[in-house]
Amino acid sequence: MISKFFLSVFIFVFATQSTFSQDYTPSAVNMEARKWFADARFGLFIHWGAFSIPGSGEWVMNDRKITAQNYAQLQRFFNPTAFDVTEWVALAKRAGMKYITLVTRHHDGFSLWDTKYSDFNVMNSPYDKDIVKMFADECQKQNIKLFLYYSLLDWSRDDYPHETGRTGQHSGRTGKGDYASYLQFMKGQLTELLTNYGQIGGIWFDGHWDQTAPEGESDRSSRLDWKYDEIYSLIHDLQPQCLIGNNHHLTPLPGEDFQMFERDLPGENESGLSFQNASDHLPIEACQTISESWGFNLNDTTYKTAQQLIQYLTKSAALGSNLLLNIGPRPNGEIQPEFKERLAALGSWLQINGESIYGTSAGYLPPQPWGCLTQKDNKIYVHLFNNNGKDILLDMFPYKKITKAYSLKDGTAVTVTLRDGTAIIPANSNQYEPSHVIVLETSDLILYR
Repeated sequence: MISKFFLSVFIFVFATQSTFSQDYTPSAVNMEARKWFADARFGLFIHWGAFSIPGSGEWVMNDRKITAQNYAQLQRFFNPTAFDVTEWVALAKRAGMKYITLVTRHHDGFSLWDTKYSDFNVMNSPYDKDIVKMFADECQKQNIKLFLYYSLLDWSRDDYPHETGRTGQHSGRTGKGDYASYLQFMKGQLTELLTNYGQIGGIWFDGHWDQTAPEGESDRSSRLDWKYDEIYSLIHDLQPQCLIGNNHHLTPLPGEDFQMFERDLPGENESGLSFQNASDHLPIEACQTISESWGFNLNDTTYKTAQQLIQYLTKSAALGSNLLLNIGPRPNGEIQPEFKERLAALGSWLQINGESIYGTSAGYLPPQPWGCLTQKDNKIYVHLFNNNGKDILLDMFPYKKITKAYSLKDGTAVTVTLRDGTAIIPANSNQYEPSHVIVLETSDLILYR
């Protein structure tokens, strides 16, 4: 992911990738996978690898200006004896998550699987186990889909075009970048990931922004033709259902199957990373952290509350987006108790209120100060954050009738009045804890006003 260090430079760049001649028509199984993904609404992001060892986040190699030669020593220390893949996957399941996106290879180049294309991998560490295979097998057992994060850039390889890269400039590489060679390397690794580990839900690319022009230059296009037509075609040929997303912070490119937003909800740009408009035809995913860091960071003890996370999930669904919520486990394979507690709270809330999240569409109104809306069939779900003692007014209500109104938690009837096209939930009917959900069952859709 993009570090705070890089953010000040990145905000000036929302580059466009050079166009390529890919005539991509999604297959029937791909369209079915997109529908499943859009309905799933909630996934677990896992940032974990050799970068976890120093305890300074996943950008430690770049931030501390560590050379590739020195950084490679971390491979000798990666031995997560407390790692329990069964418990990690079960944790996601109990939290109500439908898929897991695992970082398989971050910008440092360390691969978490048995790859023949790089010696810098988990099989040459003391742990000596294929972690991707462990996840693939366990996700299949527990019926949860596995997505794979894969970095497009590499701070360790000589053939990555590091001369034009905006990061990793202190790695001590002396070889000349050769994108043709590097492209073949990536194709080889992606082929391994998509042939040796069963059905993969999707590939989550990151790193495009490394080849965009720096601050002060007028050219905002990528300095590198990534050959996405070749990369994306390879993936869809190997696994047609496999969804492709790219964290380039641009309008989706041909061949991509979902769009992501980093640290932002669609339509927001609080992080300074999300200049793009939300797609009107692709599934959307927002990724966010429980703490402030993606990878394990000893100095990061700032955790979002369970209530904040529940409301973030709710607001994400209200905007028609999934939420991919990140954890950065410890290098020994332990998941911090703060992460476990918050995931458990999300799971408990979803056990009661999951109907208002899974398989829903965006609310007909955008999120409001009091909360937000999701919709499914003839039901509108009113998610209450804080009404401040005031009536909740749902203007331009799209139905002529409200046939039933009740609390999703216990079925208690709620008094709702429909007057002049506005549904009114009175303040005295809203004495609920935050993140309470009221269901409005409706009839007679108003198509035009």
